Amino acid sequence: MIELAGVSKRYGATTALSSLSIRFGDHETTALIGPSGCGKSTLLRMIVGLVEPDTGVVEVDGERLTARTEQQIRRKIGYVIQDGGLFPHWTCRQNVVVMAAHLKTPPADIEQRVRELCEVTRLPAEMLDRYPAELSGGQRQRVGLMRALMLRPNILLLDEPLAALDPLVRSALQDDLKRLFETFGQTVVMVTHDMGEAAYLAGRIVLMREGSIVQDGSLEDFQIRPAEPFVAEFLNAQRRLVAL
Repeated sequence: MIELAGVSKRYGATTALSSLSIRFGDHETTALIGPSGCGKSTLLRMIVGLVEPDTGVVEVDGERLTARTEQQIRRKIGYVIQDGGLFPHWTCRQNVVVMAAHLKTPPADIEQRVRELCEVTRLPAEMLDRYPAELSGGQRQRVGLMRALMLRPNILLLDEPLAALDPLVRSALQDDLKRLFETFGQTVVMVTHDMGEAAYLAGRIVLMREGSIVQDGSLEDFQIRPAEPFVAEFLNAQRRLVAL
């Protein structure tokens, strides 16, 4: 479904991605994890066409991502960032339906899809008439998910969607995300700093460092067959945080 071949990206003297190649398969949920600044979010933005690689090729559903194809490819992708990334001067409903309205989807079809998404995200429909500032962080994130899912995308990209939430809200949304992934069966790539969250939501974990992939596999692979000492150090750091 998604393939990046030999992609690299530099910002001045800083290397964000270093000749990286990776594939994400159909109906596969993958978590990108690693220290801050390791290239996780850059990789995600490259897939959606918000960052152009200095070298290499990005393909989505067999089509190369270029300036000519990026708009069409983006319609196959739902993209969710921290706190939902909602437009504050629009109601939540306006945020959710913006692309469907732009594409002149019949109003009855839009309304039916909104009702479906309220049900699957467990967001009361009356919340959609409020502005983002009038909702809690968890509610805004559900609205962001609704917007990302509105056009029935084949691919869902999530950039640390739960990072700013308190533990109880985060746990509830983790459960809802897991259910959504299983219900829709999309190709999902999500960025997180939390190994527990990665293992709970994704069957495949990709650990990154300094723009490169250190290890790619299941949690069991990381625990039993660490590719290098950094893998064990990263896991141990996560355990210490949990212990606190």
